Amino acid sequence: MLEHYFLIKHLHMTTALLSLAFFMVRAWWSVREAPILQRRWVKVVPHVNDTLLLLLGVTLMVMLSMWPHHHPWLAAKLLALLAYILLGTLAIKRGRSPAARGVAGLAAVVAFGYMLGTAVTKDPLFLLPG
Repeated sequence: MLEHYFLIKHLHMTTALLSLAFFMVRAWWSVREAPILQRRWVKVVPHVNDTLLLLLGVTLMVMLSMWPHHHPWLAAKLLALLAYILLGTLAIKRGRSPAARGVAGLAAVVAFGYMLGTAVTKDPLFLLPG
């Protein structure tokens, strides 16, 4: 399975970028209260992509025998993923006002940026000077 590592890694990275792109567009539509958010494909496509993203991430974790309790950066990335998901639901569905959805959307993008930085640097404290 290691012979497929680079393919799986690049698919994971591609689906991550698609996830962010889908999220940002849907969050913008949510703030604008655009009716397109109610279209079936808008509701389905991002979830299909995010499921694939998660499956590829778990595949990489198992393939490399990297577990969150052994790698603090991976644990931090998973916690940031939970924050991203929770903030994303506020930004797209559960925010009470367009302003609240906008703030949640920006916070979700920050959480995504933290996940990305942590993944690239393999350091959960990459933002701190030192």
